[in-house]
Amino acid sequence: MMSSYMFWILIGCALVTIIPRILPFIFVRKLELPESFLKWLSYIPICILTALVMDELLMESEHGSIRLDFTAFFAGIPTLFVAIWTKSLSYTVITGVVAMALIRIFF
Repeated sequence: MMSSYMFWILIGCALVTIIPRILPFIFVRKLELPESFLKWLSYIPICILTALVMDELLMESEHGSIRLDFTAFFAGIPTLFVAIWTKSLSYTVITGVVAMALIRIFF
């Protein structure tokens, strides 16, 4: 059974998540954006993916130095090949998830 407090928390979380994702599309839907701005926007997905990958690859050790996480590194090798070969974000992410799962299961 869910209390009304939890219900309103869930509704609030949904609104906070949905509004920033939907409102920009509503406002710019009918605008003609400059080509340079559209080109800049095209780099956002690769920047986000790079930030996520680097966060997994490089880890801070107990002494404050940075070390390479070899599990993520070896999962990244087939993922990189799929990314270059297919140029598909979906195939790249799926390959990375499957590669990481296989490495964690067998090693």
